[in-house]
Amino acid sequence: MESRVALIGIVVEEQESVEALNGILHQYSAYIIGRMGLPYRKREISIISIAVDAPQDVISALSGKIGRLPGISSKTLYSKL
Repeated sequence: MESRVALIGIVVEEQESVEALNGILHQYSAYIIGRMGLPYRKREISIISIAVDAPQDVISALSGKIGRLPGISSKTLYSKL
């Protein structure tokens, strides 16, 4: 299956879900190119961006699992390559 490059943007509003989020990201670590996290203390949230290179179905599964976590929002942006 053809690999795609994507960026997953994540906003964490419930700190209780961070452990589950990290567990999911660990499961997909073979596909993760890089990760950047920004704590926004003023609003008590965290903003995370994950760059991935993976087949379309893997990216969709990862994004879906993240989006189902309570207090976490995510969106995925795909490269045109």
